[in-house]
Amino acid sequence: MVNDPNHPEIQAVADFLRQCLPFNEIPEAALQQTARQIQIRYVRSGQRFNARDREYALRILRSGAVEIRSSQGQLLDKLGEGESFNIHGLDLGEQGVYAQAIEDSLIYHLPRAQYEQLRADLRDFDRHFHSQRSRRLRRAARYQPNTNMMMLPIEGLISRNPLALSPEVNVQQAAGAMSDRRVSSVLITEAGKLLGIVTDRDLRSRAMARGLALTTPVAEIMTADPRTIDINASLFDAILLMTQQGIHHLPVLDGGQVAGIITSSDLMLARRDDPVYLVQHLSRQQNNTGMRAIIDTLPSLQVEVIKGGMRAHQISRVLTAISDTVACRLIELAQAELGPAPVPFCWLGFGSQARGEQLIGADQDNGLLIDDRATEQDLEWFAELAQRVCAGLDACGYPFCNGKVMATTDEWRQRLQGWRRTVDSWTRTPTPDAVMRVSIFFDLRAVYGDAGLCAKLQQHMLQRAGQNTIFLAALAANVLEQTPPLGIFRRFVVERNGEHRDEFDIKKRGVMPIVDLVRIHALARGVAAVNTRQRLQALMQKKALTIADGRNLQDAFDTIQQLRVENQSQQIAAAQGASNYLNPKDLPELERKHLKDAFTVVHDAQESLRNHYRQGLG
Repeated sequence: MVNDPNHPEIQAVADFLRQCLPFNEIPEAALQQTARQIQIRYVRSGQRFNARDREYALRILRSGAVEIRSSQGQLLDKLGEGESFNIHGLDLGEQGVYAQAIEDSLIYHLPRAQYEQLRADLRDFDRHFHSQRSRRLRRAARYQPNTNMMMLPIEGLISRNPLALSPEVNVQQAAGAMSDRRVSSVLITEAGKLLGIVTDRDLRSRAMARGLALTTPVAEIMTADPRTIDINASLFDAILLMTQQGIHHLPVLDGGQVAGIITSSDLMLARRDDPVYLVQHLSRQQNNTGMRAIIDTLPSLQVEVIKGGMRAHQISRVLTAISDTVACRLIELAQAELGPAPVPFCWLGFGSQARGEQLIGADQDNGLLIDDRATEQDLEWFAELAQRVCAGLDACGYPFCNGKVMATTDEWRQRLQGWRRTVDSWTRTPTPDAVMRVSIFFDLRAVYGDAGLCAKLQQHMLQRAGQNTIFLAALAANVLEQTPPLGIFRRFVVERNGEHRDEFDIKKRGVMPIVDLVRIHALARGVAAVNTRQRLQALMQKKALTIADGRNLQDAFDTIQQLRVENQSQQIAAAQGASNYLNPKDLPELERKHLKDAFTVVHDAQESLRNHYRQGLG
């Protein structure tokens, strides 16, 4: 601390404080006195502050970044340059709140005596910090998924102590036990392990309708290895899984052990107007017109769920589930007319659909993966299927892909062996065209049909990509061509003329650079996940990314995606077409700062990628 009021260091502190809330509004004499009391501290990334610290002080970030988290580790706020916090004040009423530096940071400390004197003397200054904690908790909703009922955990809804029987029990005994307990299902277990499930429907369709003897063991009519869900999953997760799979009874596991069961009746607690129910409605439609009527409601629905607090990654899961359902229903309707498929096949989703990251305005990116046993005549059947489904998707509001990445194109409709040869060609000779295609194709997922075919293709893809440093370097070079729209002095770089003057494409310049660089790391490490957030989790677990770098990228991705969907929702509400162009001047100051921070994270991650592949990049 320097006492000379004219010392250059004191004036530098004062000049900085004039730019920070609430110091920018205090009298000059108080500002100068405050600057003289400031103590400068340097802290390393990872250092924590909590109410047990003896040093009670107001901390002002001169540089760096800090996260505020609850005692359970939930992110409550992120602070950057010019923002301040008093961890003792934040801890009041909610013990265990702590702050943690997520970057090496330079912090100004204002000791307790001077801090409290300012609060006592200046009403507005005091009001700012008095309400700081409540403001942070309100902001926390921006980071937490539990902002509406659908995100609540299922733990409080499940039926505990479900009926469980051994596989040797016969059908009559099982029916009697279900009647006595007044339940519609029974879990089949052995030595504490879940083997299967039998429902009322199974008793009717698999036992009575087939005329089986009442002494038949339930193991013969059970659904083996049933789908399960973890006890920490949300109501949203349960509804989405049950509607997609067409099941009404879902065993719940806690640490691998059966904790209970959740049924469709339990889900009646959920709101009937929640968007996830659209999946169920779509699966019952008999033609394109009925599906299109539902799809046309999605823009206004997005506006409403954003108002209700739904986060971008939750919205994209809903919208992806809806597009999946449309594709599946179109395939079912086509097969009803064409007859069953001659050999096993898998309808593939590429790009954002594969990643589960679709938003309003998505076009088609799909393909057909066909069993190697298919004859030339069989291939004609699949060509007709592709025509019907792709035309149906277009009619339902998912326009044809401009790049013709669709199952109607021969290259994107092949037998497994053909797909493998294509992958070999792309990885062996990574031309610019091949690299462009890989950025779409290497995000793939089974949407309908034999998922095993997709798994085989993906495994081949990972083996070929992970062993080829030249190919990975070519991907890296492509990724590094698209940089975040930040220029010198962290100013936004926008279009200078044309239709989108003063705007930038937040998807192209913000979202896709993260998606692309995370994909490269995933391919290099053999990560099978395709969702960007899941890839980041896997990369951190494999220590391919540090926890700090992984979390920074996820926070950047979530921040950019959230601004993207909020901007789209504002466009829709204003009766404009939803687009990915955003004018940064339309954002509040805090959101502009968060966006700059996110772009800086992307820039740093790209530089790290450049250094890693510097030799291959030439």
